[in-house]
Amino acid sequence: MDMRIEKQVELKAPLSRVWRALTDHREFGEWFGVRIEGPFVPGQVSRGHVTYPGYEHLSWEVVVRKLEPEKLFSFTWHPYAVDSGHDYSGETPTLVEFRLEQIPGGTRLTVTESGFDKVPADRRAEAFRMNTEGWGAQMKNIETHVARRP
Repeated sequence: MDMRIEKQVELKAPLSRVWRALTDHREFGEWFGVRIEGPFVPGQVSRGHVTYPGYEHLSWEVVVRKLEPEKLFSFTWHPYAVDSGHDYSGETPTLVEFRLEQIPGGTRLTVTESGFDKVPADRRAEAFRMNTEGWGAQMKNIETHVARRP
């Protein structure tokens, strides 16, 4: 069974604006709650530090997969990797995909995170639950971000 999270939001902003909020590493960090060291480059690791209150001790690391302008931005990461003393490098990461679609009056943004069936059983349910809540919050965050900064 493929456990996956899917969240969707309709943004009152053009594709180009939503794309910039997703793929400019500084803007992404503003709404996502992370300070990222440099631009997103397909095939490269992107690193940074979480700025979300209570999680500032955590580093942020993803591998950028695809940047298809105004269509798809994707990366892999280790979901809910919140134990700074644990080495997650041996785990299979999940895939996060942001898909953009033009709709009347704006952009439909869909985020999907898949591959939870490969997360170790002892932390799978908690990672799935926390990221389900997290993506719900992040869709509100990007909606507020693009509305506040057109």
